[in-house]
Amino acid sequence: MNKSQSIIIIGAGFAGLSAAALLANAGYKVTVLEKNNLIGGRAQILKKRGFTFDMGPSWYLMPDVFETFFKHFNLDPRNIFKLTRLDPSYRIFFSNTEKIDISSNLKKNIRLFDSLEKNGGDKFKEYLKVAKKYYELSLKHFLYKEYKSYKDFLVREMVEEGKGLRIFDSMDKYVSRFFNSEKIKKILLYSLVFLGGAPKNTPSLYTLMSHVDFNLGVWYPMGGMGKVIQEIANIAKSKGVIIKRNHEVTSLIVENQLVRKIETTKGVFEGDIVVSAADLHHTETNLLIEKYQTYPQKYWDKKTIAPSAFIIYLGLNKKLKNLSHHNLILDNDWEDHFETIFKNPQWPDKPSYYVCVPSITDSSVAPKNKENLFILVPIASGLKDTPAQRKIYYKKIITDLENVSGESISKSIEVKELLSLNDYRDLYNAYKGTALGLSHTFFQSTIFRPGHKSKKVNNLFYTGQYSTPGIGVPMTLISSEILFDEINKQYD
Repeated sequence: MNKSQSIIIIGAGFAGLSAAALLANAGYKVTVLEKNNLIGGRAQILKKRGFTFDMGPSWYLMPDVFETFFKHFNLDPRNIFKLTRLDPSYRIFFSNTEKIDISSNLKKNIRLFDSLEKNGGDKFKEYLKVAKKYYELSLKHFLYKEYKSYKDFLVREMVEEGKGLRIFDSMDKYVSRFFNSEKIKKILLYSLVFLGGAPKNTPSLYTLMSHVDFNLGVWYPMGGMGKVIQEIANIAKSKGVIIKRNHEVTSLIVENQLVRKIETTKGVFEGDIVVSAADLHHTETNLLIEKYQTYPQKYWDKKTIAPSAFIIYLGLNKKLKNLSHHNLILDNDWEDHFETIFKNPQWPDKPSYYVCVPSITDSSVAPKNKENLFILVPIASGLKDTPAQRKIYYKKIITDLENVSGESISKSIEVKELLSLNDYRDLYNAYKGTALGLSHTFFQSTIFRPGHKSKKVNNLFYTGQYSTPGIGVPMTLISSEILFDEINKQYD
């Protein structure tokens, strides 16, 4: 390896900073150029009047993936930030009179499934066996892998081990093979929206998320996900990474199939290797001229873009009694909600949504005797986002939450901030204001998802939620590990 190689990374979110830490640890000279004043990308934190809000990711899942990443630096995440396993893992509201808790205790969950459907517990145990198999196969054959051709997908060992698995089923069809209860289906399928998909367009491979939920558990790093991103940034800086904030990249100048210059709002930079951890659509269609675009606009015109979000950050002057740390409000017709995201884009009239109250677990994110609320409503990307629409929708969601939870909220608000499509576009150059990137449909997963290397520019690479393996903080960490291997193969 030529340790004099210099690398410029665009974007200081989870993907960019994790890639920077790995590459600098191997001896590369790394500079990260960040558009905004704060690091973190979608995982920025918002501090206001004693409240600390995670602006984006709020679930700490797949702890084994975090352990694998930190092991590169001889570190254990449990020694860096205090990890707490949540119990209940999350609470689901099916109506204002019916709510259930998903426990960290598997036996309690088996009894819960028995109460929701005849022989539901036994079916659930069988389903979890399959989910575990999917997870193990994915870790071994899918997730930590760059796909060059379909042959990389159909390796003999994977085919043998995967016999009997219905990998061509949709999640909706696959779960329905086990269960009839609509409530059970919602419990098992809710996570798909955080992967940018819907039950009918996501492949059954993502059954693995049930193993993540029920076997590996839902965790919380004290201080929030912002604490995790800060620790990764600290590791990167300790390895010599230079992070330049308020440096928006405006153009990549390519000569002879190599990026020669990186133009920014604060000057021009040069590097032997360039890694974009920014929005892939923006990188390809705005920073490169068409001649050098691996993924031109016609590519994006055919793709299913993952949802955006309408997010409400609230600081309350009182504590709440009826909500848990993680809450899912699923009292409405979520089929109709998914229709408004993927088939008939519009602001959903009766949405399902997610509420996080981290101050229940972590006193550091809110002043004493006060509460921190994060409310996220999945909405279609590309919708018109206006102040008037936000005002109407904010009132709708708060009214619904008060009704479903039985909590009075509107009269106790000290801090209120909103984030939606326009903010994702302006802050992160997100295509159509998406919060997540590309959905995990069958033809946008594994071999069909963008890779980590440009096909038109020899020293340009990608990492993040658009690349394999996909959406979510654990996936972006894995993406950067794949990127690291790809760069080493080319430059070692």
